[in-house]
Amino acid sequence: MSASTALLLVIVAIALVGGAYSLVSRRRSLPCPVWLRGLVEMDNPFAKVHQAAFIVETLALSPGMVVLDAGCGPGRLTVPLARSVGPEGRVVAMDIQQGMLARAREKTQAAGLANVDFFAAGLGEGKLPAGHFDRVVLVTVLGEIPDRAAALAELFRTLKPGGVLAVVELIFDPHFQSRSAATALATGAGFRERAFFGRRFAYILHFEKPQGR
Repeated sequence: MSASTALLLVIVAIALVGGAYSLVSRRRSLPCPVWLRGLVEMDNPFAKVHQAAFIVETLALSPGMVVLDAGCGPGRLTVPLARSVGPEGRVVAMDIQQGMLARAREKTQAAGLANVDFFAAGLGEGKLPAGHFDRVVLVTVLGEIPDRAAALAELFRTLKPGGVLAVVELIFDPHFQSRSAATALATGAGFRERAFFGRRFAYILHFEKPQGR
């Protein structure tokens, strides 16, 4: 078998496995398994709003900020977030899968970053501290959460007044959430919409926790 044929077979196998995962996960709130982390480890070159650098840019981070990377997966955003808040800032990389956290930890160590904490928990479990974070990022994770209302309520509570939640959604994700669905969940938890980037099927929505809440 030639190298090109072997490569083609590998690509086809990955596509078939990815397709099977998508079909199954559409019916249930299943996070991407660790062994398929390659599907979520890279930027989508066809959607600017999915690219880590652009997502981080929209957050207007400052040195010293505290950021929650909720459902961090293999850490695609963890490293650029940690660099943006600087050594005086802090990033909490949160995921329900220890394998994903291990991969995110490898990346931060390779980048020489010491301002990241790793936290194994699910959103909506009430384990996040109140009024702690300046920013929260939720990148193609919302649809994987079984109790979305509880998760949004917890994210509202854990943000500081004036803090921002960024929800990133992409139509290629099997758990894609429409803008209207994300907005209904967020406003139901007390957030107000602050900014929108992208288009209908690939977007970033910023929600703000009002002052005095």
